[in-house]
Amino acid sequence: MTLPGRKVLLKVICVGDSGVGKTALMHQVVHKKFSNTYRATIGADFMEREAVIEGRNVSVQIWDTAGQERFQSLGVAFYRGADACILVFDITNPRSFEQLGSWREEFIAQANPANPDTFPFVCLGNKVDRNEERRVSKAAAQQWCATSGARPIPYFETSARDGAAVEAAFMQVITLALHNSAAAAPEAFMPDMVNLSYQERYRRQKPSDNTPCC
Repeated sequence: MTLPGRKVLLKVICVGDSGVGKTALMHQVVHKKFSNTYRATIGADFMEREAVIEGRNVSVQIWDTAGQERFQSLGVAFYRGADACILVFDITNPRSFEQLGSWREEFIAQANPANPDTFPFVCLGNKVDRNEERRVSKAAAQQWCATSGARPIPYFETSARDGAAVEAAFMQVITLALHNSAAAAPEAFMPDMVNLSYQERYRRQKPSDNTPCC
């Protein structure tokens, strides 16, 4: 149970091939803006956003991991402790879509979640603002999401450039992460109350009349 006023800290990992728009999506979520400047992520970086989900104050760390193969070995250091994972591909780049399965498998292998079958994934088909260049159909992406796990993966088509569906997608991610975090938390234990008042301590310490002197 979350205490009133206490924030829940969540960790969300964003994975996918280089150039699919992971960093741009993070900026859109946190800063509500888009930058045309592309700079490959080195290792990993994260941004924070706060939200109120189901009446609880939530602080979310959104981790953006490098898509280049030479940095993938660093994943284990960043994946552990994640509460949800975002799989991102570029709808204009078929190869980035084909790599989703590998990214999902690598995340599970390195993050080692307690229950991989129920761990929350969300898939984003990014760059719908370039729909005229689309090379991956929405139906194909939905089919992959429906058949690539023990349960269907929620799918959103987003644009980091104009913000289309970005907020809805990340609210879904945060909600799933919150539920996963709550499910993984151990049950609270509250011991029996002990009266440590002065009178009670005095009564316990005072020798009885039958206690021998020496």
